Formats: sequence, structure tokens, C-alpha cells
Amino acid sequence: MASETSATPTSREPELRGQTVVLLGGSAGIGLETARRAHGEGAEVILVGRNPERLEAAAAEVGAKSTAAFDAADPTVLESFFRGLEAPIDHVLVTAGRPRYGPLADMSFEEMRDGLDDHLMQTLYVARAAGDMVRPGGTLLFMGGTGARRPRPGLALASTQTVASPALIASLALELAPVRVNLIAAGFVDTPLSASLLGDQLEARRQELREKLPIGRVVGPEDVAALAVHIMSNTALTGATFDIDGGQQLV
Repeated sequence: MASETSATPTSREPELRGQTVVLLGGSAGIGLETARRAHGEGAEVILVGRNPERLEAAAAEVGAKSTAAFDAADPTVLESFFRGLEAPIDHVLVTAGRPRYGPLADMSFEEMRDGLDDHLMQTLYVARAAGDMVRPGGTLLFMGGTGARRPRPGLALASTQTVASPALIASLALELAPVRVNLIAAGFVDTPLSASLLGDQLEARRQELREKLPIGRVVGPEDVAALAVHIMSNTALTGATFDIDGGQQLV
């Protein structure tokens, strides 16, 4: 009589059990999706955003430990927030800010300054405010892009941020060690921000990417969230830039 064997179900420990993740820009898009995934991996999440109502809804959805509504581009308020945390944290993901496109001649000096502040200066603000609040081995994780690596008219600010960010991240990884510092460089991601930027051109852009990208589909916030959580959990990763664009740069 043949013996019967049955497969034993395998289980794994949640990757972020017992850890705390702060998400700047955590009320929508990539930030909210990362909050969902981090919470599912056992982390407590703290959401930061500008819109109190949207923040409250997001917090209820993911079971956030707490929320804070303020403009993360304000270095004074940002520092006050991190100093006010009741315990050390493990990871910070920054998705706040938006790209600035268009000819420089059409921008005011304030818009130019804001375009750089939203990314490069904010990276410095977060590094200074949060660096000593993160436990050793934790990470500061920032969002960048890939689309402006080939300069074109209208991309002066975006190109500057795209090229400068990896160098800044690498330097901060050395300066803030043993806290880890990394960058996610995304191509087009199908988020509410993308929808607001493209307007009625959104569906045409989606279809173009479905046809051209090697992966045959559009990159979504859940793809970026999976990468973000991996970077948080893999303590060998620091000073690096991780591209996620579905092969967009290749075509």
C-alpha cells in the first residue's frame, strides 16, 4: 500500500514585526499603499499628510498608530514632529512633494525654488530632523524618478533633481550610518498624482505603456510598496538607488 504524504504548510515571520514606519505623504498613492503593506507585515504606521480629512480616512483604513497633518516641506514643523515622537522609529518613507515641469521662462523664482525644495532640500530636512530618531539598521527612504535622466526642454528642475538625488543619498548613507539611506527611482506610476498631472491624457498614457513596456502593464503603487518594504527589511541595503519603471528606460 503506497504511503500518502501531505505537504506541510510553511509560514514566515512578518518582515516588519514590532517596527514603526513613518510615511510622509502617507494619505494617498505610494505612501498609502506602503502603509498597507507595512502594516500587513507587522509594523505600526504613522501617517503624515497635508489634508486632515484624507489623512483620517487613510488612518482608519490601515489602522495607523497616529497621524499628523502638516506641510512636510516646512523644516521647522518637520523637526518639531520628529522630536515629538514618543519613541524611536525604524523607517521613514518620503513620498511628499510633486515634480515641476515646464520652461523656466514660464516659472516664477518662487516656483523654481519650490521645485528644488520639494525634493533635494526636503531630503536634507528629513535627514537632519529624523536621522537620530531612527534605530540603527533602520532606513530613511526617499522617492525619486527616472524619466528626466535624458534632459529635454521643460525638464530643467526635474533633471536636476533626478541626477543630484543619488549622489545626495550616497553621501547621507555614510554620514548617517548605521542608519541606512536609500532612494527609489520610479518611472510612471499609476497614482492619483499622475492622474492630476495628466488629466484627460491619463488613459492614453496608460495604453501607451501597456503596449511599449517589456512587462506589458502599467506600474502601480503596490509594485513600489513591495520594493519599499523589501528595502526596509533588508539591512544590507544602503546608499543605493533602486529603479522601478517596468523597463521604461529601455524603450
